[in-house]
Formats: sequence, structure tokens, C-alpha cells
Amino acid sequence: MTLEQLRIFVAVAEREHVTQAAHHLNLTQSATSAAVSALEHRYQAKLFDRVGRRIALTAAGRLFLSEARAVLVRAASAETVLADLAGLRRGTLALTASQTVANYWLPPLMHRFRARHGGISMTLRIGNTESVTSWVHEGLVDAGFIEGAINDPALDCEPVADDELALVVSPEHAWTREPPASERDFAKTRWVLREPGSGTRAIAEEVLASRGVSLSAADIALELPSNEAVRSAVEAGAGATVISQLVVAGSLKAMSLARIAVAMPTRQFVMIRRKDRYLTHAEVAFRDLVRGAAA
Repeated sequence: MTLEQLRIFVAVAEREHVTQAAHHLNLTQSATSAAVSALEHRYQAKLFDRVGRRIALTAAGRLFLSEARAVLVRAASAETVLADLAGLRRGTLALTASQTVANYWLPPLMHRFRARHGGISMTLRIGNTESVTSWVHEGLVDAGFIEGAINDPALDCEPVADDELALVVSPEHAWTREPPASERDFAKTRWVLREPGSGTRAIAEEVLASRGVSLSAADIALELPSNEAVRSAVEAGAGATVISQLVVAGSLKAMSLARIAVAMPTRQFVMIRRKDRYLTHAEVAFRDLVRGAAA
């Protein structure tokens, strides 16, 4: 049974006339009759009685008519949904992002997208870079945003923004009076770091390594699971950290943190998605918005 057969049956049943139904559907009379006959033959059910030049629904035909109409209504509704999805009038967009991106960079873009496409519902799942990459890889979300590059052949990776990093301490830290100049300076101070698997943790490790300090040799005072916890601990004097300028901008302005004048690398925020995942209209529109913001 096909939707076309159902449409033909309903047209014939409503007019009780094959020729009129064929004209309405822009079909030949033979094609219209054949569709009805195919239904009757396939299900061994007589749907019409032939009365002279006209036809009339049988009892089975009357029962089937209500069901056929219901199916066509549902099919029309499904077509409307697809049209709405194509036109961004409805739909969903499931995103995930690592903490710095999710808390400081992505929300304004999500707000702009919702302002343009109010019918698209959005969700955001937050984790560290490792967990975000895993969720995207497993297909649990449409797209993800992380800090720094990854090597996963199943994923498309597109840099979308640069992130400035800062070396910060509390105002009472010795480095505010004499910035670090040697490997020994970096090795002997205490450090507050994010947890393993975090992009911010990885970049801090890179900074220490560039100064000749291995992680095993560093004095790690605290390992904390969020940027805000790291920032708060450093403000309290727990040690130094390398963190996104986005996270500490307010604290630097309030002078509850001090930025040390040491050159820091610049990392990138990267948009990731599975290469084999269908790219929805909502994803395309959000990707274009992100690219526009980057430009």
C-alpha cells in the first residue's frame, strides 16, 4: 500500500466517480481504476460496488475511508515538519562545549541564533575537552566546541576563534614584584591546575614544559574541575595558573588577580562534528553564524 494509492482511493470515494477523481488528480482513468483494483486485490476486500455508471462505497470501503484519510493527514503533517525543518521554523540543535567555550564564548552566539530562529530548540552539554570529544564521537550531540586541536580521523575540526591566555597570580604573590625569569622560578612556585583531560590543563602543561619544568617536577597545590574554582583558588593565594583571558578579565579589572608579563601561547577554539553525520539545516545555520563571528 502506498500513499499514492490512498490518495486515489480517497478521491474516488469522495466523488464516487472514477472519471471525476482521475480528472482531479490529473491521472488517466485507467491509472485511477488500476490503483483501486490493486488495493482490492492485495487485501482481498471489495471497496466499491459498481452501480450503473457510478460506484458506491461498500461497508468495508466506508471503514477504510476514515483510516485512509487519517493516514493522509499524518503524511501531510510529516511533510509540513520537513518543510519547517528545511526553513528553520522548527527543529533541535544539540551542542556540547568545554568549559571555557561554554561559559564565556558560546552563550552570546546561541542567543543570536535563537533570536533569528526562535523555532529551533537548543541544548548545551558542558564537559572538559576529553569528554566533549567523546560525546561528539559517539554521536550523542550534533556538534561540539573544544580548546585546541585533537587527532581523531572520524571528526571534522574547524578553528573558529583565538583564545588569549594569561599567567595570573594573587596580588600578594612574589611574582608581582619580580616576574619569573628562570626555570627555577617556575619550578619552585605552587600551581593551581584544571583536571587531566581539560584543554586548559594541557596548555598549562605546555607552558611549564617550555620553561623546562615537567609536570612531575612542578609543585601542584590544587587540581580543580572548573575554571571558576581555579580562579577563586588563585585569588585566595593558592598559587599561579595559566588560564583564558576570558575567565579572568573581571578579576583583573577588579585587581583581585594580577597578570604576569610573561609571553603566553595563543590557542584556538575548535568546532568539531562527526564526518559521517547528516548535516541538518539548523547545524548549517549555526555553523555559518559562528564563521561570521570568527570573520
